[in-house]
Amino acid sequence: MDLLRSLPLGLYLEQPQTWLHKIDPRVKFAWLMSFLTSYVLANNFWRVLLVVILILATLIARIPRRVWQQQMGWLLMLSFFILAIGAISPDAMGVDYQPRLPPNEQILTQPVNPKNIVQEPASNSKYSYVLFHKGPVKVTRRSLDLAVRLSTIIFTVIYSTNLYLLTTAPEEITSGIESLMQPLRRFKWPVTEIALTLTLSLRFIPLVLEEVQNLFRSVMTRAINWKKLGLKGGFKVWMTVAERLLENLLLRADQMANAMMVRGFTSPNEHRVQWHDLRFKGRDWLAIATLILFWGIRLAIGTQV
Repeated sequence: MDLLRSLPLGLYLEQPQTWLHKIDPRVKFAWLMSFLTSYVLANNFWRVLLVVILILATLIARIPRRVWQQQMGWLLMLSFFILAIGAISPDAMGVDYQPRLPPNEQILTQPVNPKNIVQEPASNSKYSYVLFHKGPVKVTRRSLDLAVRLSTIIFTVIYSTNLYLLTTAPEEITSGIESLMQPLRRFKWPVTEIALTLTLSLRFIPLVLEEVQNLFRSVMTRAINWKKLGLKGGFKVWMTVAERLLENLLLRADQMANAMMVRGFTSPNEHRVQWHDLRFKGRDWLAIATLILFWGIRLAIGTQV
């Protein structure tokens, strides 16, 4: 089992360099926030369109299939599963509503004048609240709407964030966020400390996956007979593994802190490292123009009525 290849969540793809890698990290961060915020008060058409845009961006960028196949496959499978379960689930409480009109129409006191009756034109489309009903399976408009909302938001939030981390180096992310947070220095916010902490956190993700992978391999190589151990014995084994994982992660963190202190990184304000020279280029301005068009379409056709 290789978690670094089968589950590369939060990892940076160094090679090959796609056009998504070459876009300014601040512009990509704005796109990420747009994907995460344009979902609010949007209709189902826009929610499904966000999923399609993410899939097309992955294919057009020519990211290797081995990188995105399992991630996108598992996410799509999870989204379809949630869509199916949510569509056939009850859309409200099982309450029997009483009709507003009396069952017998003859008790109406005021007679109806035939001359005052206005004939409405017949409509070709028939509205039906229940879209599908066969046996115990019942799909209504509300249940389908809720299922589409939940399934699309799970795919959009997870995959858009993963695509951003996949095509942006941790140093670029922190440099871009630090550049965007420069106005907060007037309020005496520790911008450099926040950027440095974010860099270390992103660098620590592969170490966590590596430690989990090594512990799983150590358990598998010992050929433990789980049937003989029983539930209590298996719980003790996994608690021991979790304790060892915590100890290894704390050891890695201590080693990283000692390495920074030896190199003189006692204060980020005194030892600032200029990771990247952030400058907007032609492709960045094109991405910004596309982002403006993105929000224009969102406000025009994507708002929920």
